[in-house]
Amino acid sequence: MDLQIRHLEAFVALCEEGTFTRAAARVHVSQPSLSRTIQELERVLDCVLIDRSARTPGPTASGELFLRRSRAILADMTELQAEMRAQTQVRVGFAWLLPNDWFAATRERYEQLGGQLKLLRSDNPTADLRDGAVDVAVVRNVGPVSGSISWRPIGAEKRVLAVSARSSLARTPGLRWADLAHHPLVINTESGTTTPDCWPDSAPGRETVTCRNLDEWIELIAADRGIGAVPALAAHRAPHPEVVYRELPDIPDSTLYLGWRRTPEPSRSTRRFLDAAVELLDPDPSTS
Repeated sequence: MDLQIRHLEAFVALCEEGTFTRAAARVHVSQPSLSRTIQELERVLDCVLIDRSARTPGPTASGELFLRRSRAILADMTELQAEMRAQTQVRVGFAWLLPNDWFAATRERYEQLGGQLKLLRSDNPTADLRDGAVDVAVVRNVGPVSGSISWRPIGAEKRVLAVSARSSLARTPGLRWADLAHHPLVINTESGTTTPDCWPDSAPGRETVTCRNLDEWIELIAADRGIGAVPALAAHRAPHPEVVYRELPDIPDSTLYLGWRRTPEPSRSTRRFLDAAVELLDPDPSTS
C-alpha cells in the first residue's frame, strides 16, 4: 500500500484533536476505522508515529516531523484545489439577449464563489446543451422535450410587437394583439417566442416566413415580410431603424428557461452555478 491523502488527514486530525474519538468524528469515519488507518500509515512508513503509552496519544519524534510535513502538504492540496476550481469555466449557451437583472445577479453571485462563466452565443443552445458543447442554457424556446435535459422556468418576460416602420401597423391607434391573428408572421424557428399558436383564433393556413436567428428575424421584420413579437428588452438592446416596437395591452408574456443535462450528472462547478441561479429567483420572478 502507498501513502495516501487519507493517511495524512487522519494523522493530523489525531494529533490536533488528542483523542481517537474526536479525530474519527472530524474525518467522518468510525473510531476503529481511524485506528486501522493510523496503523496502515505506520506500516507504510515503517516507523512509529504515535506514542500510545501516554494517557493522551501524541506524536513521537518521527511523528512530529511527519505532522509538520503533512500539514504543509494538506495546505498545498487545499490551495491547489481552490486554484484549479477557479480555472473551471461553466459554459452558458444562449441565443440572444440574456435577461438583465437576474443574469447579472447570478453571474456576480457565482463569481463571488470563485467560479468563472464563459458565454457562448448559438442559434440553437438547446442542441448545444444536448451535445455537451455548453453546460447550461438560457432559452426562450426549449424545442423537443428530451429526457436527458432538465428545464426550470426562471421568469416571465413582457413582450412587444415588432413591425416594419413602413407598415400601417406601426401607427394604427388602439391596436391589440387579437387584431393581428390574420397577419403574416415571421417565425424564428430555433430560438423565437412567437408562433401562430400564440393566438387562440389564428387563421388556418396563415402565411408564415421562417428564419433561424434574431438577426435574420429583425431584417425580415424590417423588410415588412410579416409581424413578430419579442421580449421587451429587445426594444432597447436590439434597435433597428426600420423596425418599430409597440406595447400592446393583451400581448401574452413569454417564458424564460434555464436548462442543464440530467445525464451525465452536472459537474460540481455547474451545480454551484445552478444553485446560485435558483437562489436568486423570486417567488414570482420577472426578467423583463
